[in-house]
Amino acid sequence: MKLDVIKLDGSNAGSVDLSEDLFGQEPRADILHRVVRWQRNNAQAGTHKVKTRSETSYSTKKIYRQKGTGGARHGDRNAPIFRGGGIYKGPVVRSHGHDLPKKFRKLGLKHALSAKAKAGELVVIEDAATEGKTAALAKQVKNLGWKRALVIDGASVNEDFLKASRNIEGLDILPTMGANVYDILKRDTLVITKAGIEALEARLK
Repeated sequence: MKLDVIKLDGSNAGSVDLSEDLFGQEPRADILHRVVRWQRNNAQAGTHKVKTRSETSYSTKKIYRQKGTGGARHGDRNAPIFRGGGIYKGPVVRSHGHDLPKKFRKLGLKHALSAKAKAGELVVIEDAATEGKTAALAKQVKNLGWKRALVIDGASVNEDFLKASRNIEGLDILPTMGANVYDILKRDTLVITKAGIEALEARLK
């Protein structure tokens, strides 16, 4: 499939042939969901923790005698039914991550790229080169109508472009190896440089 290539000033810079394998697939919500869930679970810290009855600081002495009180039988005050006692089956430190085959992750990325292409939310630019001035880049982004955009560059991101884009709200930059399903789907517009397309094709072939 062919797509027009533009420059940051909006002028035309020819066209590019996009791989049908990367940008022409029929996006499947179940595949995208599984990959996003895998990403978010791996990013979850899992540092939540409560104290069990063996970790609270009350005395372990039996609070009153077993029989003859007319009340229920109790041991120490660390039991979960008492205020300040341990928590029963509460969260503990653990990893929320789970495995997902590499082939499936690649497929998910292809479907995310295809979803953007199908929705008309894919823009190809010649390169991410700028003078390094935030005001000039912000004006170009506004003229192009990018409100929430993700820019994917080649193997490395242009330093001047990275510096200029830092304070522009809604504009994020990633190198090709950082391209992922969650960040692509989260933005309204996906912007890829010509170098980024070549690198993506090499990564996902």
